[in-house]
Amino acid sequence: MKFAKKMMAVLALVPGLVFAAEGTFPLDRAPERHDLASLQNGAKLFVNYCLNCHSASAMRYNRLRDLGLSEEQIKNNLLFTQDKVGGMMTTAMRPDDAKAWFGAVPPDLSVIARAKSSPAGSGADYLYTYLRTFYKDDTRPTGWNNMVVPNVAMPHVMWQLQGVRAAKFEDQKDPHDPSKVVHAFAGFEQVSPGTLSAQDFDAATADLVAYLSWMAEPAQNQRKRLGVIVLLFLAGFAFLTWRLKASYWKEVK
Repeated sequence: MKFAKKMMAVLALVPGLVFAAEGTFPLDRAPERHDLASLQNGAKLFVNYCLNCHSASAMRYNRLRDLGLSEEQIKNNLLFTQDKVGGMMTTAMRPDDAKAWFGAVPPDLSVIARAKSSPAGSGADYLYTYLRTFYKDDTRPTGWNNMVVPNVAMPHVMWQLQGVRAAKFEDQKDPHDPSKVVHAFAGFEQVSPGTLSAQDFDAATADLVAYLSWMAEPAQNQRKRLGVIVLLFLAGFAFLTWRLKASYWKEVK
């Protein structure tokens, strides 16, 4: 019994420990995108930029039919690693090669949007901020670093879209201890432009994050719609019960 209580206490601290290990950079709120056009664009970005290194082994390609795509569209536009539309979204990269190149095996992204939820924000907020805060850092093996995950192993795979940015830091007094000086982040500087404007890149990232959130729970939109129907039914049933009660006690009196 004591062991179980200790394990529960440790598990309760895990999300906070994970967040602390990845830094405390403030998270931006991810725009909510539920329309099919955004989710379809997010699926295209995922296949083109994420699936080269990451897998989504809990997701089948043919599940993308829920986003309004036909099997023919999936096969012609999104299926590059295998011939079967019913196959899993896996990467051809071998784990040993990934570890040699990046120092770590890229995680599976099937439920990454749910796994990254923390007291600081939702998993969508985390991913939206993370994907938009890469900057050039020649001291890193990949040449890139990230504000959300300092010393990240992953390179900036969408740098051609966003362009190359440098992070500016300046010495400031510690707000908690004025006698100390901290090296604080002071913004980004655009070194070279990308193929998208800053607004368009943010919109594309929002589409990608929306797809990752959908992939983590494909039935979430249906679940939400069903929840609204159930609540409306319960509200109507409660109203009828209230009127029946009033009618019954009226006769008793």
